[in-house]
Amino acid sequence: MLSSDSFTGMGTTNTVAVDDGAALPAAMAIVQAKIQEIDEACSRFRPNSELSRLNARSGCGDVLLSPLLEEAIVAALCSAEMTGGLVDLTVGRCVEDAGYTVTFRDLPAEGPPLELRTRRVIGWRALTYQPAAHTMRLPAGVGLDLGASGKAWAADRAADAVASKLGVSVLVSCGGDVAVCGPAPQGGWPIRVAVDVDAVEGQDVVVFDGGLATSGTTSRRWRRGGIEFHHIIDPSTGLPAQTPWAMVSVAAATCVEANAAATAALIMGHSAPAWLDDLKLPARLVDASGEVRFAGGWRASAA
Repeated sequence: MLSSDSFTGMGTTNTVAVDDGAALPAAMAIVQAKIQEIDEACSRFRPNSELSRLNARSGCGDVLLSPLLEEAIVAALCSAEMTGGLVDLTVGRCVEDAGYTVTFRDLPAEGPPLELRTRRVIGWRALTYQPAAHTMRLPAGVGLDLGASGKAWAADRAADAVASKLGVSVLVSCGGDVAVCGPAPQGGWPIRVAVDVDAVEGQDVVVFDGGLATSGTTSRRWRRGGIEFHHIIDPSTGLPAQTPWAMVSVAAATCVEANAAATAALIMGHSAPAWLDDLKLPARLVDASGEVRFAGGWRASAA
């Protein structure tokens, strides 16, 4: 029997499931501690977080990174490299310009018009990261946003910590970005893939290892001056991505890789299924009308 519990952290709902009910309290404590330390270090919504302090020093030379923030940034850099820069951590200022300046739960649904302009972001290759010195230098005016990879990386990290410390099989979901670790329970980990918890349309799948992540443009939306915005930024324009997809779900070796592919596919648009096929990444894509497409070996009956 699988046992699970949930808590709120990083501005989202986080769920922990284990195959040994007696281990659930300890697993929850481990995951809550991991999520708390990640949020305190890596949130751009906390003015005193290490990430906020790093962003405040853009153009001011090398900044020494803590091991935790360095690990988070490396995960984001790997996502950028994997996607050819489609998922880029230097979109921080663009996300803020689009109105996403506080946690989504605190973000007003309506507001005055915004004055936005099209501009290509400077890109991850403009960052100066020194692994040996553990430092990062940001060009002037650049702000990092780890939202594209952060929750997936947190899920990977927390799941690995539970499996290592408790010796149990575990699933960790951070806002729908799912990582599993340890031998899969009989029949695998059951997961519902849908736009939101109450959605009628969706698919029940099972995951045996790695990660499963979903990126979408429907759940985090707000209006400014009567115009709708969302949080997925296209680095080529600096604006919320114009995409035919409402949501993309991808399975991969890690949750970080799955999330990078899902977000890149959203930004990529119509060419995404072929790209996912080439990478052999199982994917489920849902367009704005609700039509479902599959790629990379994902099938209608199972992942």
